[in-house]
Parts: sequence; C-alpha cells; structure tokens
Amino acid sequence: MIDRNSKRQAKSARKNLAAAAGGNSSSAPPGVPKYRQVFESLYSAVKLGVYKAGDRLPSEAELGSQYGASRITVAKAVNEMQLQGLVTRRAGSGTHVVGPTLSTGHVFGLLIPDLGRTEIFEPICHGMMQAPLSRQHSLLWGHSMGEFAQQEQEAEQLCHKYIAQKVSGIFFAPLEFTPAMETVNLRIVAALDRAGIPIVLLDRCYAPYPMRSRFDLVAIDNRQAGFLITNHLLKLGATRLAFVARPDSANTVTARIAGYREALFARRINLQDDLVRRGDPEDIAFLSTLLSECRPDGIVCSNDHTAARVMTGLTTIGVSIPEEIRIVGIDDVKYAAHLPVPLTTQHQNCADIGAMAIATMLQRLESPHLPTRDVLLQTHTVVRKSCGASLTPKSRM
Repeated sequence: MIDRNSKRQAKSARKNLAAAAGGNSSSAPPGVPKYRQVFESLYSAVKLGVYKAGDRLPSEAELGSQYGASRITVAKAVNEMQLQGLVTRRAGSGTHVVGPTLSTGHVFGLLIPDLGRTEIFEPICHGMMQAPLSRQHSLLWGHSMGEFAQQEQEAEQLCHKYIAQKVSGIFFAPLEFTPAMETVNLRIVAALDRAGIPIVLLDRCYAPYPMRSRFDLVAIDNRQAGFLITNHLLKLGATRLAFVARPDSANTVTARIAGYREALFARRINLQDDLVRRGDPEDIAFLSTLLSECRPDGIVCSNDHTAARVMTGLTTIGVSIPEEIRIVGIDDVKYAAHLPVPLTTQHQNCADIGAMAIATMLQRLESPHLPTRDVLLQTHTVVRKSCGASLTPKSRM
C-alpha cells in the first residue's frame, strides 16, 4: 500500500505536472503539438512515480479535463505511449502502466528562462524532442514569463523543483539582461552541482568570455559567426563598420565582438578607432549619437532582434538601408526575411543544437569523468537585401 506521505507527494506531483504540461498554456512554447505536451507530461508522471507499474491511468475524458484537451488529442497521446511500450490497453479495464520498459529512460529538465521570449530556444527544444536519441527519455518544460527581476526568482524556484524531482540532468540557458544575472546563474549551477545533477549549457556559458565553466556547452561558434558576417560586409566594400549590442547581453555577444574585431584586423583596418557601441537600439538618441560619432557605412548587430530595431530606428530618422548604411545580424530568426528590408544574417541550425545537446548529456551520464567539452556548430551567411550585395558600385556611393 501507499502511505499517506506518498499519496500527498503523488497528489502534489499530479498538480505540478498538470500545470507544467496541460493546465497552463504557457508551459510549452507555441508550436509544440498539444498531444505531445500531454504525452511528455504522462511520461514524466510515470518516471517520477506518480503512476507506477500496473497503475491505471485516468480515463481519456478525465485526462482531457486535466489538460484542457480534446479526447482525440488525449487519445493520440495515449496511443503514442502504447506504441512506445509504456502502457497497455485492455478492453473493459482501461489503460495501465508497463514499468520494466521504462527502466533505461531518463527525465531531463529544461531550465531556459528565455523560452517563449525569443525564437532561438523553441526550435532548439524541438530538436531535442525529435532527436532519435531522445525517444526513450522525457523532457520537463520550464521557463519564466515574468519581468526580469521575477525571471530570476522563477528560474531559481524551477531549479529547486527539478532537484526535488530528482531529474537525471538539466539543460540550462543562463540568464541575461537581468539585474543580478551573474549571481543568480552561479547560485543555480551551485545548487545543481551539490545535488549531483549533470548540466549541459545551451547557447552560452555564464562565465565571462573567454573564460569557461566546467560544464559542457552546446552552441554555435559565436566568434566565427561574428567574423563571417563582418567579413561579408568588408568584401562588399564597407570600410567603417560599427558593432551594436544591448547592455548586459550574454557572453555570446562578447564572442561575436571578438570575431568582428578579428575580421577587421585580418583586413588591416585600424582598430584604434573603436566603433563598438552598447545601448538601446530603440532609442533614437542612441542611434543619432552612433551616426555622429562612428560615421559608419555598415552596422554589424549582435543578433537579429537588435538588427530589426536598429533598422526601424534608422528608417525613422531618414537613413536609407542599404544605400546609405548596410545592416547585418546573427541568428536568422523567422522574421529576418520579412523585415521592411530583408535582413542578411548568419544562420544557426537550432534543431541540430538540440540534437547535439541530447547526445552530449547522454555521453556525460555514461562517462561522468570526460573533460569539459565545447560542442560548437558552424553557421552560414544568408544574403538578403540589407547588406547591399545587390547594389551596383554606382548606387553604393
């Protein structure tokens, strides 16, 4: 029999899982199929002991009410469970958990405060879910929807929730742009480390560039990305390239700035005239100062989000893009091709990042004493109108 304490834990786990995958519409990013959310939650419930071998799952009607889903959606999720050998269905007696086949599976936690805020982490998570290596494992979704200060608090709360759930590993994208991001990031990794939970960092490390923590990192080669996109503008004839980034950006931006400077150095452009500027790209005063101080004929932006706002601001004050100033970004988010002037940028394959993250975590679990690894994926340049590649030499003057 299950004692009262176990019943209370099971009830609490059911409540948490319902909020994490079905009852809370913000639990998973847009685009994740509803049936997949239900499947992940049910699988997690089995792995966490909410439903044990031989237990009967709630009826499809009850699950539909719990997750706010149609019976067709629930049936698809349960059918997926059955196809993977996780449950068995018997006429007249319902759906029951099959325990032994789950013994080799892991439950991993996603600690990604920016999930739902940017276009980068959603496809990374999709890449994890769709990777062949992830089929027997489960991912718990978690992110913050609050303001920056609240985001820090919620990230720490989620960290301790995962520790209590005894997950097998954590995929962690360190905080950026928040007031106490450095302190909070350190507290999170310290808590996970004390609990003996392996960490794979996504997209960025929390240590100041070029320093590195002792945890595995899966990301793009940000320094190379900065070099390649800068070199693209230089090959088009630009000679005064500014670099624009927001204050308190992640260390990925510092790496991109290093690549930008390396490209200038390779072309023997004077680096004493530092044209790197950090500020609010939506602030017209900041942009006006940038133009007057730097007099750029091109701007390399830290990412596409910044590039879109710089483009909007410059257009507002009458600057013609790319005829007067070329603009490029890094990331190749979905809207980059649909800006008023389609954006030239460095494309990163987010699905591949997700697949490599799963592989890296499983290797770490299998061989805990492996040296710390940087798994850095390459990017490629996507040429659109904003860089001025289509301009004739005369129209560039």
